[in-house]
Amino acid sequence: MDNRIAVIGSNMMDLITYMDRLPAPGETLETDKFDLGFGGKGANQATAAARLGANVTFVSRVGDDLFGPEVINNMKEMGINTDHIKTSKNTSSGVAPIFVDRDGENRIFIIKGANQDLKPEDIDEAAETLKKCNLIILQLEIPLETVYYAIDFGNKNNIEVILNPAPANSLDFKMVKKVDIFVPNETELADISNQKVNDLEDVKKAINKLQSKGLKNIIVTLGSKGAFVATEKEQLLVESIDINPHDTTGAGDAFIGSLAYYYLQKSSLVEAVKYATIYAGLSTLKPGTQKSYLSGDDFENRLSNYLS
Repeated sequence: MDNRIAVIGSNMMDLITYMDRLPAPGETLETDKFDLGFGGKGANQATAAARLGANVTFVSRVGDDLFGPEVINNMKEMGINTDHIKTSKNTSSGVAPIFVDRDGENRIFIIKGANQDLKPEDIDEAAETLKKCNLIILQLEIPLETVYYAIDFGNKNNIEVILNPAPANSLDFKMVKKVDIFVPNETELADISNQKVNDLEDVKKAINKLQSKGLKNIIVTLGSKGAFVATEKEQLLVESIDINPHDTTGAGDAFIGSLAYYYLQKSSLVEAVKYATIYAGLSTLKPGTQKSYLSGDDFENRLSNYLS
């Protein structure tokens, strides 16, 4: 099957600090490890799909600072079509300070920068390339008007759409119900459904609430617990693999990018989720975001250890 994927979304420069704990107010702590890497939900998801072998086009914006050209060059090195990454003048690129604790859990701040400039006009300029794609991936680190425009573009051109509602935002369900696959994490599910999500039963209730609003296929990523899949026909938990994570930064994006790739390859959404759960889990064994994503060959070589 053709595997042309368009990612319309954000890019960031990740500024990663590894520490035992966050400082208290007014406290200064010393830590000995820092890393600089390429990130942003859109760029991460594009990279994961491309690393697995998808033909990926990235529609995004960078600033006219030192980071902008580096982001574009990195995308090119990943084999991603960068023809539709534009540069915003007198604007900084997006950056993401990330703090990773001793358990591998992360806390992230984002400064969107040029990502805020990605407009519907950018989609129109990329239209002829986008029409050749089988799937569009979206997130919420770009303006909502652009996200909604892209959803309508996909619907009008018979292109399926995956929406990762991250970071969580107030959404227009008349628009969101048009997407084919909706992929929040637990926190985003709680915010979007406006109800608590403390356990699997809460997850099911929140999903049922969203499906009552017209959403079709919902996948909730649950970190170390795996992912819960809800379609119009079934609901089930896909458990995560048994590993000790080193750094969970970017694991959710690894899941989205690999989900998109395997959704175009496999016969069912559930099967694609199984592969994506393994791929995301393995990404936590290495530090950083995009640099932790396995190539298609490396992933295939490890799959037999985790497929039951």
